[in-house]
Amino acid sequence: MRFSTREVSDAVHGVHRGPEVDLRGVSIDSRSVAPGDLFVPIVAARDGHDFIPVALAAGAAAHLTDRDHRIGDGDGADDGGGEVTAIEVADTAAALTALGGHARGRLGDRVVGVTGSVGKTSLKDLLRAVGSTTWATWANPGSFNNELGVPLTLCNAPDGTELTVVEMGARGVGHIAELCASARPTVGVVTVVAGAHLEQFGSLDGVAAAKAELVRALPASGAAVLNADDDRVAAMTRATEAAVVTFGVRGGEVRAEGVVLDERLHPRFRLRSPWGSAPVTVGVAGRHQVTNALGAAACALALGADVEAVAAGLAAGELSAHRMALVTAAGGARVLDDAYNANPTSMLAALDALGELAARRRVAVLGTMAELGPDGDADHRGIAAAAAERGIELVTVAEAAYGLDGERAVADVDAAVELVRSLDLDGRDAVLVKASRSAGLERVVAGLVAAG
Repeated sequence: MRFSTREVSDAVHGVHRGPEVDLRGVSIDSRSVAPGDLFVPIVAARDGHDFIPVALAAGAAAHLTDRDHRIGDGDGADDGGGEVTAIEVADTAAALTALGGHARGRLGDRVVGVTGSVGKTSLKDLLRAVGSTTWATWANPGSFNNELGVPLTLCNAPDGTELTVVEMGARGVGHIAELCASARPTVGVVTVVAGAHLEQFGSLDGVAAAKAELVRALPASGAAVLNADDDRVAAMTRATEAAVVTFGVRGGEVRAEGVVLDERLHPRFRLRSPWGSAPVTVGVAGRHQVTNALGAAACALALGADVEAVAAGLAAGELSAHRMALVTAAGGARVLDDAYNANPTSMLAALDALGELAARRRVAVLGTMAELGPDGDADHRGIAAAAAERGIELVTVAEAAYGLDGERAVADVDAAVELVRSLDLDGRDAVLVKASRSAGLERVVAGLVAAG
């Protein structure tokens, strides 16, 4: 989205220093700045103001600065290459939020918020593909779903965007409400309420209350798209005056009939809905992706897409990195890369997906499931038991709570790669790699794929 620096200054109640210039986007990372961007330095573990010279050298056309880093009383700062445009604000993170709210005002009525404990990024990715068959569609890259990612998503929506999909995460009560205050969604999709971030929420009911903040924020003229198969999500019908559209494998207005998986675990089914039916092949792997596909379909149909376009979009769908990606190890084994994140619900789904791959041996390389609260150790042991029940060999990485002893409980990524390579797996075998993001097990995938 293009802004002038004067427009930005007015939107964030800042002080404009230097010449007015046009901007093409917004970045908070000096490593990814593109020419013409506004650089917003965030003060966190590292102070983003230290990277302003790097951002300017990369082509940033202007930057924000807070009052602790004020640039003086002149018309602009000078880094030796000429006058620089800066906008002085009290707090750069708050200014980014305000700019996101300003950008939202230019995006029209098709703004969709997506949340849930499991599947929100996958559903967002599928909805982006489905929406693109009918509208000029924009969505969060990756999992840019927090107080920084959401305003960045709004600010970087291209001019002419007709449908904006905004994934919303939460690590505490009130977080989604704050995101909704900026994004002002007209449609809200809730996937599943599950045991993620229980350290912060305390219980599943606490998780549900936080996710319901999206539904409560919807206008009466909007739509709440809810998973009928999850009782806590279905109950959110009572939290909104918006129209409600339900989806699900077992129930709901938008549903799947006759689900089967192909050899790459891609689901096939007949989509049934009040808007018509169509055969669907989902372009991503995993039986559990059927729920996400139905949520994306329900949202698009409620917005006015036709059912044939929805089917075409689901077939073209691609997921963000390290989510149910089927790749091949150097020795020929198939590797199911689901390393981006994990909680007990998504772990069980991934184990089931591994079990549905035709294979001689199945090995799961699992790391920690973070932020599970006081039941975390029991949850890890439960996953180990579930793997054993499914006949899946287990390798654990830096997580004693699984209860695994001996050489299959390794200390780090390198040891995991070495151990799996020592198993002499080939094209008849399959490996799952999964953990919470903090474990960094995508490095295991990279090590297995790389030639030994």
